[in-house]
Amino acid sequence: MKKQINYIELLKETLILTIAVAIVALGVYFFMVPSHTTVSSITGLGIILTNFIPLKLSAITMILNVFLLIVGFLTCGKEFGIKTVYTSIALPVILGILEQAFPGNESITGSQELDVLCYILIVSFGLSILFNRNASSGGIDIVAKVMNKYLHIELGKAMSAAGICIALSSALVYDKKTVVLSVLGTYFNGIILDHFIFDHNMKRRVCVITKREEELRNFIINDLHSGATIYESIGAYNMEKRNEIITIVDKGEYQKLMNYIITEDPEAFVTVYTVSDMRYKPKKNSTNK
Repeated sequence: MKKQINYIELLKETLILTIAVAIVALGVYFFMVPSHTTVSSITGLGIILTNFIPLKLSAITMILNVFLLIVGFLTCGKEFGIKTVYTSIALPVILGILEQAFPGNESITGSQELDVLCYILIVSFGLSILFNRNASSGGIDIVAKVMNKYLHIELGKAMSAAGICIALSSALVYDKKTVVLSVLGTYFNGIILDHFIFDHNMKRRVCVITKREEELRNFIINDLHSGATIYESIGAYNMEKRNEIITIVDKGEYQKLMNYIITEDPEAFVTVYTVSDMRYKPKKNSTNK
């Protein structure tokens, strides 16, 4: 039986990817292009190549992306590849629309440094949306994704490592200040990108010792619709045995949980840890058919 396509979910996913790519394109066209920097982007390499190749930025970006798309398909899986095909086409298309709508655009801020800063903030936000949807805007993002998958390097650091090579290439065309801004911008872009990604995925591990153990367990399971683990703990001072309830919740669930604990048992002992990554692989059913 063929798996039915959920067209509503497909439309929603496409809309989210389009918005994210549009955010990246706006950052590139209105801030990176006027600043002449090459901050962590294959489009930055395209900007440099426009000085040597008689093609528009959108055309060069498309050509570079086609090659890297093949790499993405072969290394990062079908889902990543299909989404990245769409975003890789959408990015130069949106850039082309901006080129027609705003020809010869100049710096909005009037400052090369502010242009780089605005680019980093805007593009990092757009890229974090794409990476969290298992996609990318193509280009150097694919290189970073491959490094993340096979070398287990955080996406932000992978973006910085790959982007610095491109940033240094700006020395072929631009002055020393532009090269330095490109390198520094690439480094900080990686840091901010990691912040956006990890902040989105951030969860909290909450450990609670309470007299109202059963009520708390029911609240976690039935109200938060979350899971929990119960461990037996022994107090070192009086050797009293108590159960400790441990659960992992997101930001919204954390607020609800803490409000419940404060209301129902203000004397409960609570410790909270930040969790940025979880791995769970269910066992396969070994029953022979």
